[in-house]
Amino acid sequence: MEINITHGDNMVIALSGRLDTVTSTELLNAFAKEEVNEDLVIIDMKELEYISSAGLRALLAMKKELVGKGKNFEVHNLNSICTEVFKVTGFVNILTVK
Repeated sequence: MEINITHGDNMVIALSGRLDTVTSTELLNAFAKEEVNEDLVIIDMKELEYISSAGLRALLAMKKELVGKGKNFEVHNLNSICTEVFKVTGFVNILTVK
C-alpha cells in the first residue's frame, strides 16, 4: 500500500493498494508520526482497491483519536468494493463518508 499525506486547509491521507492486516499497521504508524494541526483529516480512498476488517479497525482508531482532540475525520472517494464493505459492516453509519 502507498500512503501519501499532505497538509493544508485539511490533512489528506491518500491511500492506494490494499488496506489489510499488514498495511493497517503501516497506516497507523505513519499517522502517529504526523502532527495534526488541521481541524479535518480526510482519508482519500480513490485508489484503494481493498479494505479488510483490520483496515476498518485502523480507521476507527484514527477517528477516535482525532475526535478526542476535537478534530473531524472523513472518508472520501470510496470505490464500489470498499462501499460494499462499509455498507455490510455498518461503517457508513460510524464514519463520515463522502
